[in-house]
Amino acid sequence: MESYDIIIMGGGPSGAQAGIAAARAGKRVLVVEKHGFLGGSLTAMGVGPMMSFHNPAGEQVVVGQAEELIQRLMQKNASPGHIPDSVTYCSTVTPFDSEALKVELESMLLEAGGELLYHTHFAGTEKDADGNICALTLCNKAGLQRYEAKVFVDATGDGDLSAALGAKFALGRPEDNALQPMTMNLKVGNVDMEAVRQSVFEDPDNFEFDLGAEEGLRRLKVTPRVSLKAYTKTWKAAKERGEVDVPREFVLFFETSTPGVVIVNTSRIQGLDGTNPHDLSKAEVIGRKQNLQIFHFLKTHCKGFEHAIQMDGAAQIGIRETRRIEGLYTLTAEDVLNETNFPDPIALGGYPIDIHSPDKVETNSNHLADDTQYQIPMRCLLPQQTNNLIVAGRCISATHEAMAAFRVSPIAMAIGQAAGTMAAVAVEQACPTHAIPYADVREQLLKGGAKLPSA
Repeated sequence: MESYDIIIMGGGPSGAQAGIAAARAGKRVLVVEKHGFLGGSLTAMGVGPMMSFHNPAGEQVVVGQAEELIQRLMQKNASPGHIPDSVTYCSTVTPFDSEALKVELESMLLEAGGELLYHTHFAGTEKDADGNICALTLCNKAGLQRYEAKVFVDATGDGDLSAALGAKFALGRPEDNALQPMTMNLKVGNVDMEAVRQSVFEDPDNFEFDLGAEEGLRRLKVTPRVSLKAYTKTWKAAKERGEVDVPREFVLFFETSTPGVVIVNTSRIQGLDGTNPHDLSKAEVIGRKQNLQIFHFLKTHCKGFEHAIQMDGAAQIGIRETRRIEGLYTLTAEDVLNETNFPDPIALGGYPIDIHSPDKVETNSNHLADDTQYQIPMRCLLPQQTNNLIVAGRCISATHEAMAAFRVSPIAMAIGQAAGTMAAVAVEQACPTHAIPYADVREQLLKGGAKLPSA
């Protein structure tokens, strides 16, 4: 048996940042991760770039440990930093090198005194008479092992730990529980990006820009890395010829920190549930088949991709939405759009409501006012039923629409920093998580560089 102050299940963007924050607060912390590296969606699922640290006006709303990570990557030439988004969906995007990201997240955690346990899955829980967690059973190469902690953080993305404890949760959109589709991201190298840029200026009508072609072309001239909703006419013609059957409106791709290497975020697998292992297995198979179609389309029809090579696929399919744990407060779309002021904000966001249709060939966005800074309240991280559990990442308490705004990695990292800080305060004061004093959390978050509304 092992015993810690805090155990964090999941080492994705949110879980890794939770571990760093809790360890920097001087607590004995263990981050448990099913893969052999940290980063979750940004590494295992091949997602990139990060979008967005800024609101539509270009004001940075996510700072703290997440910004520290970017600065460390920039010092190693592993990210160009925050750059103009030539799609114009966001004001900025943040490309990065995924291998360097793994190293930096590990370094930040280990430098703070945190511990890692890779290749390990959650297998079960023990609860006391009050329904609080006594211990976890974990499964890895050594078999089943028992780990105790004072406070636990569910950063699994899917709310696995919370659901196993009997926490109430919502799944998908309320009318039918349909989930946003999964995507198998495709990484392609040896792309002639100058030829790609030229093709946009030659035929801008073959591309989509959320703020119009004039603004898109202006940004394309100055941004060091290309982001595009691309080849709408060419893609439609290929679908009509039966070359592709992916239920997506266009090809979406982003140049990484390495020039000429792009992440293609175009596959779309609908009607499956990422918490169902059989569905998850089917989705992996479908995603790889879709990517073969997409890659063939790019090489055959798209200027700049003639000599492209398909690089290694993601370790697992990308998942946008599964469980949302029912907390002390449920964040709504109205809260996001109206910038509701809360008494306990722990993070800010500026990314729009971005819903990939569960069953149609469309993406529905609700763009925000330029200077929007919506708030995530601390109570959304606290499940109703358990007094020593905190939830982090996209599975916090929110509606289907609200989750579609804060699910992106910069905001998830800010939420993770808050979750780790909350856990450390709970251990320090030996108090139930429902009784964590917000003033102490706020003080520690501000010391950690986080941006919060004025008190």
